Amino acid sequence: MEKHEDVLVALRQIIRAIDLHSRQLSKASGLTGPQLLLLQAIREHGDITMRKLAQATHMSQATATTIIDRLEQKQLVRRERSKTDKRKVYAVLTEEGATKLKSAPTPLQESFIQRFQSLEEWEQNLLLSSVQRVSSMMNAHDLDVAPLLQVGSLLRE
Repeated sequence: MEKHEDVLVALRQIIRAIDLHSRQLSKASGLTGPQLLLLQAIREHGDITMRKLAQATHMSQATATTIIDRLEQKQLVRRERSKTDKRKVYAVLTEEGATKLKSAPTPLQESFIQRFQSLEEWEQNLLLSSVQRVSSMMNAHDLDVAPLLQVGSLLRE
């Protein structure tokens, strides 16, 4: 096999691993990766505005709002207006949401992050520059995406 074929096979393996994990996450918890990411951010930050939630998860505010709408329908979060500034609306984790988080599997990126951070700094830099080059070669370097290993749309259920 030629080197470019080896690279394409490796990319396909990565995509397949992400897809399989996304399906496992959905089957085990009924949540998508982005939904889990938002729930975790709300738990981590406490009551948080949509703007800050979007910033914390590296999503657009519109995307985060749409996902929160779905989580609210599932009664995993609720929106509360600020008592001091009625213009501000906070996303709040419900008791059911906190319970769902406790039983949810670990997102794929968490194990990746642990393994990546255990590498020497030179190896981290080598991998980063290589993946950034591949992204550029695929004309994907300008896409706005969250640091989340998820195949498909962030908005899917």
